[in-house]
Amino acid sequence: MNDFDFLHGSWDVANRRLTTPLGGPDAHIWEEFPGHSVIQPLFGGAGNIDEITFPTLGRQGVTLRLFDPETKQWSIHWASSRTGRLDPPVVGGFTGDRGHFYGEDTYDGCPIRVHFTWHRLGSDAARWEQEFSADGGRTWELNWTMDFTRASTPTRVGRDHS
Repeated sequence: MNDFDFLHGSWDVANRRLTTPLGGPDAHIWEEFPGHSVIQPLFGGAGNIDEITFPTLGRQGVTLRLFDPETKQWSIHWASSRTGRLDPPVVGGFTGDRGHFYGEDTYDGCPIRVHFTWHRLGSDAARWEQEFSADGGRTWELNWTMDFTRASTPTRVGRDHS
């Protein structure tokens, strides 16, 4: 139940994202942008909330992770300031230092499968990857990576209410 304890605290995040996911081989143009994330525990480690800001995009996001003690699996929920909606969750768990989480969603009105992979890389580094599948999981396209580095000074995220 404490699988995500390694993530608590403040992080600098290097993002790399496809500009047009599922756009075919000619659409593989990547954009890179920074992020700053603050993750706080909930329920004694059986959950956490992650608030991230993308300063160059003028957006924020929130991730809510919850552990289900009956199924022994995590659900990961994402909301973006761009849409104001809570996306469908991905569900899964960790084996060793790697976690795999799967879910169903839509992209551009088409049904897709979503796969998140979390990599625990010690106390000061982590990596997250997102893949989409438009063919029911037979093939996957990596479309977003986040490389987390522990922030040297705590960061306040999303607190500017001016």
